[in-house]
Amino acid sequence: MKQPNLRVRVALWLLLPLLLLLAFDAWLTYQRAMNAAHDAFDRTLEFSLRSIRDGIRLRDGEIEVDLPYLALEMFESNGGGNIYYQIREESGRVVTGYPDLPNPRKVPSEPYSVQFYDDEFRGRPLRIAMLRLPVHDVPSAQTRVVLVRVGETIEPRQALAREILIGSLQQECLLVVLALGIVWLGVARGLRPLNRLSAKVAARAEDDPVPLDTVGLPSEVTPLVDSINQYIGRTQLMQSSRRRFFNDAAHQLKTPLAVIQAESELALRDLDGGEESAGGNRRQGVHLRRLNGAVQQAVRIVQQLLSLSRLDADSGYTVKHAAVPLHKVARSVTLDWSPVARSRGIDLGFEQEVRIGVMGQVDLLAELVGNLIDNAIRYAGDGAVITVRVATERGQPLLQVIDNGPGVAVGEREAVFERFYRSEATQAVEGSGLGLSIVREIARVHGALIALTDADGGGLVVSVLFPLCEGE
Repeated sequence: MKQPNLRVRVALWLLLPLLLLLAFDAWLTYQRAMNAAHDAFDRTLEFSLRSIRDGIRLRDGEIEVDLPYLALEMFESNGGGNIYYQIREESGRVVTGYPDLPNPRKVPSEPYSVQFYDDEFRGRPLRIAMLRLPVHDVPSAQTRVVLVRVGETIEPRQALAREILIGSLQQECLLVVLALGIVWLGVARGLRPLNRLSAKVAARAEDDPVPLDTVGLPSEVTPLVDSINQYIGRTQLMQSSRRRFFNDAAHQLKTPLAVIQAESELALRDLDGGEESAGGNRRQGVHLRRLNGAVQQAVRIVQQLLSLSRLDADSGYTVKHAAVPLHKVARSVTLDWSPVARSRGIDLGFEQEVRIGVMGQVDLLAELVGNLIDNAIRYAGDGAVITVRVATERGQPLLQVIDNGPGVAVGEREAVFERFYRSEATQAVEGSGLGLSIVREIARVHGALIALTDADGGGLVVSVLFPLCEGE
């Protein structure tokens, strides 16, 4: 599963907290909007209450109420809410208004002071303004106390609060989007040094030991680059140690093996030149021939192992590509192996359909051809027919080694390229199981494809298809 990039991660990490903050701010905004709506509508209620107060009179011991025109107008056009009012004496007698308006939980003790409280009337929340008003009748020197209340349903207040909230949310959502856009652009700009560093690392050669430059990089990235440089240094040191080890091993192994081989050949020559009438000399000759064969095989295995080690992908070895005439290399190697083929009665031939070149390294290409011929000679058997062919396929250079031997089973054609692999059918044949492994590695470093197919009439065809040479 593909992981989201850093910009998406930062945006997602910021989006969730921003949404939570937006929800919390929306709740606070709604509370502030309701308080503001209460303040605005409460002033209207208070104005209506004081208008009603001016129309209350005490005459001949009776409370008379004359509702002012402004108060009546407010009752008729109140922005969609319902208005309820009540004027009652302190004794509890309702003078006018809605008699079922719920009584207040607490009556104000101070006169002329307007108080506000919330209640519920007829199943709807109500905001009520209340005034305790003493009413005087000067001629009769009487005073009565009345309680004036005006209530309004809170739907208009809620509508105003929602309108304020929606406007605020629109602005804040726009700000959140702008903030995420700024963060997105900021992260993209902040990642530019990392992108440059990534491109620089991708463009480096495999064997480039120069440490990465930290100039222009953010301080947070510098420790990462330092760690990469340390890793590069350790890798270079490890590869140098590995190459030095194999070079030393090659030098140390080749010399004693060469000495043993030379001495065994001299001893065999002396035995062959002298009389072998004695049984001891005959037995000595047998042992020396076995020793010489084992030494020759050891020399070849050491050379093949060193070749494989040099061609490993992580060895640091770099192929020096140049234009190489493939037909000339194949013909020269075929001629070199002709004596070996004749000694076993093998017909080794060379076919050249075209003159064509490839981009590669001469010694490696010669080793590839030599390993294919050696493999064919070993496993095709005495008296076989082997043909080295240079041709083209769809314009690409093609090298083939064809034999009429037993071939390779289809199920083993991938396994034979593994190191030291020996099939059951070839256990009796002397070999190390490294030849085709070397061929595959040489083909890999040259960008070539290798395939095994059946030959016409039986046998094996090993085909190596090279990429087109530049300029062709």
